Amino acid sequence: MYVATLLTNPATPSLEATLVESLRNAWGGGDANWLCPDEAAEFSLRHIPDNRWDVWADLQQMGVDLVVQKAEGRRKKMLLADMDSTMIQQECIDELADEAGVGDRVKDITARAMNGELDFEGALTERVGLLKGLDEGVIGKVLEERITLMPGGKALLSTMRANGAYAALVSGGFTAFTAKVAEELGFDENRANTLLAEDGKLTGDVKRPILGRQAKIEALEQITASLGISESDAIAVGDGANDLGMLGRAGTGVALHAKPSVAAECDVRVNHGDLTALLYLQGYAKASHRY
Repeated sequence: MYVATLLTNPATPSLEATLVESLRNAWGGGDANWLCPDEAAEFSLRHIPDNRWDVWADLQQMGVDLVVQKAEGRRKKMLLADMDSTMIQQECIDELADEAGVGDRVKDITARAMNGELDFEGALTERVGLLKGLDEGVIGKVLEERITLMPGGKALLSTMRANGAYAALVSGGFTAFTAKVAEELGFDENRANTLLAEDGKLTGDVKRPILGRQAKIEALEQITASLGISESDAIAVGDGANDLGMLGRAGTGVALHAKPSVAAECDVRVNHGDLTALLYLQGYAKASHRY
């Protein structure tokens, strides 16, 4: 059995019952189950419809996300999440670069790296090199003034952990940021790169080895093994090319507001919903969300 989930942006909920019913009827689905009025609904299916992606494309134009997945095992025991542009709304290195006066140059490299056009490690090394000499205290300033959480993150963490799941934040960014974000949202652990500094100034380098795409896969392997669960018991979420490895290996890999080249390689794409979409995909109704 499969389940089809339709959802919208919670800030502007616009999921109409007539739309859900017409699709359910067209696909011969089971009764609609409303996870949240106007926001998210689901129904069962016996098989994946041949025209799924055509319908998906039509719904995208209406501000509606559609995900079809196996019903069995969709509620996960582990969350593995990217940080930049996933759990937070910014790219930390871009914000630091703005403070260093090299914002435009770094943002261009970041965008190309996240789109898979550049080698992640080389792109990171080049960008960090441009931060050389920046006062270490700027990190705290950026965290305080520039970093904002992605909507739905607290509900996602609180709800999954209340139901016994383990949560890990794995980032190609920096520990100075992941430590704060992980603590604020309630992650069990965080992994990222360490910016090096001397005499209160950034050296323009990071501690080796550099954590990139492979490190995220290794985190999935290591943490599931330590928990005694399988990789299929994990839900992973990210937006960039360096997330594709873990998104492909996890039981459910969610491309969240992802770069087009990244989304194209994922069956689960959330372009309109926020992080609560990951709860709806697991069958958690809004009434059961924790905050």
